[in-house]
Amino acid sequence: MLTFDTATKMTLHKHPSPRQLFAGLSLHLTFVFTVFLACYVPSATAMAATPPNIVLILADDLGYGDVQPLNPGSRIATPAFNRLAKEGLTFTDAHTPSAVCTPTRYGLITGRYCWRTHLKRGVINGYGKPLIEPERPTLGSIFSAAGYRTTVIGKWHLGLGLHGGPDDLDLSKPLSHHPGTVGFQESLVIPASLDFPPYVYFRNGNATTTQTIVEPKRGFPQYLRQGPRAKDFDIQGCLDRLIEETVEVVETMKSSDQPTLLYLPLTAPHKPVYPSAEFAGTTGLGPYGDFVRQVDGCVGRVIDALDSNGVLDDSIVIVTSDNGSFMRRYDDETPDHVDDDTVQAYRSEHHTSNAQWRGTKADIWEGGHRVPFFVRLPNGRHSGQRIDQVIGLVDILATLADKIDIKLPVDAAPDSVSFASLLEDPKASFHRPPLICHSSGGMFAIRDGNWKLVAGNGSGGRQQPKGKPFAEPWMLVNLDEDPQEKNNVADAHPRRFERMKRQLLDIKGDD
Repeated sequence: MLTFDTATKMTLHKHPSPRQLFAGLSLHLTFVFTVFLACYVPSATAMAATPPNIVLILADDLGYGDVQPLNPGSRIATPAFNRLAKEGLTFTDAHTPSAVCTPTRYGLITGRYCWRTHLKRGVINGYGKPLIEPERPTLGSIFSAAGYRTTVIGKWHLGLGLHGGPDDLDLSKPLSHHPGTVGFQESLVIPASLDFPPYVYFRNGNATTTQTIVEPKRGFPQYLRQGPRAKDFDIQGCLDRLIEETVEVVETMKSSDQPTLLYLPLTAPHKPVYPSAEFAGTTGLGPYGDFVRQVDGCVGRVIDALDSNGVLDDSIVIVTSDNGSFMRRYDDETPDHVDDDTVQAYRSEHHTSNAQWRGTKADIWEGGHRVPFFVRLPNGRHSGQRIDQVIGLVDILATLADKIDIKLPVDAAPDSVSFASLLEDPKASFHRPPLICHSSGGMFAIRDGNWKLVAGNGSGGRQQPKGKPFAEPWMLVNLDEDPQEKNNVADAHPRRFERMKRQLLDIKGDD
């Protein structure tokens, strides 16, 4: 019950004057109004403390040079990425922990390098055993515990608890392992890359249908492996299905009493390169160019949905890729993807999927793991700025937790380093401790500022010479002076070489 204070009661009991009565009444009304404000109107501090939504979009095999903000000469229109660059932050030196799919996804979700697990090279297939340990803290579990609604829609590629294999797959049983068992409250996922069977949607651990047919294998660009396909699974329409599901989640954000963390791992422009009718033939650069254009369209639809539903300025939006593009670069007159769409390469006069960087997906060279990375902050804060410091996708977990003031469990994200200071001030002094990158063939590299040391004698992936991990000579380059990674300067900088070698071996440990 609201009452006068004691002094006011005594004054009124002694037959107060009109002036005294008015003063007491004013004091009472002021007190009542103050309490009303405290109870029913959020304070500025409370409003500022409301956690933002988080939308994390991970493209599949999108190269550094596939988006116009990082490759202004590109003939592929990317209006959504252009908008992100205009309204947000563009990171020019962002790296995936691996140059292929599965290990990057493990690093992103756990904040831990995947080579610390049993998967030392390559990827798992659609029937692969679950890779994330049941007790491992994840992006999903940590943000769920912090009060977020956590959702994943798209390509999982970290192993599912399937029942049976290619010849005896049983879709009637719930998955024993899926995003829900590692912290995500809601999910609609496919098992792996879109060229890996089984071609099935799983919602919250259950197949959306148990009826399947056999999908035949196909050659590039619509590359597919033979295997079971659910009757409700349309290969060409998969991207649209994922975006429609995403938009439905976005439409609930405004009315939800929880902030949302939405992880959207897309299936493109990874094989099968199969653009929808809306985008086919729109770039003049063959199916791959059209597919990149469709990826941009998908990103645009999500941003537009956030905007039209009034939550864009209440959200942190991150858009990046899991590794570089698989499209090679020809610097001669060799026929390319424009001449023949079965060729997985472009002449540089047509397009450079990995921009100026050496190598492709799978390689330890920059083209394998230097990727687009854009962050749009609430209200477009720090719009249009570029950040050149080294960061990694393995850092996303620590950065988001730091930004939202979530204390990580002591055993969480051991390899994740927060760059939240750059989100607060893009010109802040920031130097990431040495970052490890890894190739499909198990080749290690370490980055420290502009310096890069490759622990082996080749690409460790697809480009020749492939070399072998830890075989000599190891290669030291200064990327500011040698972005093409052509010149080994180890002999000219022996102290730096030895220091970075020790750093790499210390970080690697016995894993």
